[in-house]
Amino acid sequence: MIQSIVHIALVVNDYDEAIAFYTKKLHFTLVEDTYQPEQDKRWVVVAPPGSVGTTILLARASNPEQEPFIGNQTGGRVFLFLNTDDFWRDYNEMVSKGIEFVRAPQEQAYGMVAVFKDLYGNLWDLLELNASHPIAKRIEGRG
Repeated sequence: MIQSIVHIALVVNDYDEAIAFYTKKLHFTLVEDTYQPEQDKRWVVVAPPGSVGTTILLARASNPEQEPFIGNQTGGRVFLFLNTDDFWRDYNEMVSKGIEFVRAPQEQAYGMVAVFKDLYGNLWDLLELNASHPIAKRIEGRG
């Protein structure tokens, strides 16, 4: 059996401001932006540069019950984990673009990590996993 997680939905306030943040500040690729007139919404998908795995579905809050979860989808825990091939390159660029880091870079047993906020306040790990880490091996096709 082969299965994979294709999308993770991220509740956003506005499609265009979310697209701008992810494509301009994080260099994500806009994979799809399709208007769905029957539901008066858009299907907006972004992915990190060079990624062929899971994508993020930018889902505008469609009712008052969803609005409180914008920026707090996991109750204040780190929500998403962005692995990079060059931690310091990406960290320094993100800082230069005004992205707020709430935990400074730290060397951990699994690699380098720092925590940043997206435009709505969701917490992300920016990390560069050590080559020996099991996930790094999977990314590189060695595990």
